[in-house]
Amino acid sequence: MVKGLYIHIPFCHQICNYCDFNKFFFKDQPVDAYIESLGKELALWKRNGALDEPVKTIFLGGGTPTSLEPKQLVRLTSLIHQYVPMAEGVEWSSEANPDELTKEKMQVLFDAGVNRLSMGVQTFDAELLKRIGRTHAPEDIARAVNDARAIGFDNISFDLMYGLPGQTMEQWTDTLGKAYAFDLPHFSAYSLIIEPKTVFYNLMSKGKLQTVTEELEADMYNVLMEEMNKRGRKQYEISNFALPGYESRHNLIYWDNESYIGVGAGAHGYVDGIRYSNAGPLKKYMEPLDAHVRPVLNEHRVPLSEQMEEEMFLGLRKTAGVSLSHFTEKFERNIEEVYGTILAEEQAKGNLVIEADHAKLTRQGRFVGNEVFEKFLLGS
Repeated sequence: MVKGLYIHIPFCHQICNYCDFNKFFFKDQPVDAYIESLGKELALWKRNGALDEPVKTIFLGGGTPTSLEPKQLVRLTSLIHQYVPMAEGVEWSSEANPDELTKEKMQVLFDAGVNRLSMGVQTFDAELLKRIGRTHAPEDIARAVNDARAIGFDNISFDLMYGLPGQTMEQWTDTLGKAYAFDLPHFSAYSLIIEPKTVFYNLMSKGKLQTVTEELEADMYNVLMEEMNKRGRKQYEISNFALPGYESRHNLIYWDNESYIGVGAGAHGYVDGIRYSNAGPLKKYMEPLDAHVRPVLNEHRVPLSEQMEEEMFLGLRKTAGVSLSHFTEKFERNIEEVYGTILAEEQAKGNLVIEADHAKLTRQGRFVGNEVFEKFLLGS
């Protein structure tokens, strides 16, 4: 059964220097036609029965959903309501840029049923914001949060970044302090990863990017975990912290390796054991839908061995880890039988622990999470 729905809005008024997601400059793009194409894709999923059962989560991501005009948001949300049955208490999130989040747009989202905002804050340092290509200023963040709360949003999250070019520990702790002052229920914090085909990658290739050391980045992550813990924001995933009950239920679908539909240009999904991705270029995404055909670029039926790998490297991202009994129930294989050697090796290194029916990363293991995950990808 499909648990969640992801909808990709690939438009941005400014492309950030670190972003490698499928995105396009808003200006001169067929935005209205794209929204209608999203409706056509949702209609196809409805027709094939994948949307017969109510979804538990909806996530508007991008790109930048808040790059859309209010009337475009009205049309988008009306199409979602037309085709998507929602469970009682559905978590409906939208990513948002603070400077684009006007009262009118927030009211449209709130009236449609959006009940969670994930704001791309990244840093409170004005100079760093410019360096990474963000368009908002620190003061935009306070205005956006105050307006959101006045409208009725109480589930608000900040996305923060550390390990930014030239960023100091002082700047990072200052950003954390200013973020905590808003007393939000959820924070996500990610280290900068320099991806190919980004501005930062090109600068780094030319030796023109002042990257931070691995030691400083690790120290920043350590400070992050300590400070979040002090403030009662429980680390429930490597990069995510929340008050109890405010964990991102949509992202937990990914980490629990459950089924979800992804619609939009370049979107990914996992339905009936098949992982798929849509065509990324707008024309290649929209044209098949005009002919009532899904715009699929790739499909891959995941064999049992890969399903077990995914269960491990996705599940170990969670602080709770991977349930041994659930693994056995799901795959009819004992986890020790499949991964006993790797589990033993990583426990010996102090990266993993098995307790209360769960295999999970230790605090030490969180610093080398990707290295641990790779062992499960290579070891089965």
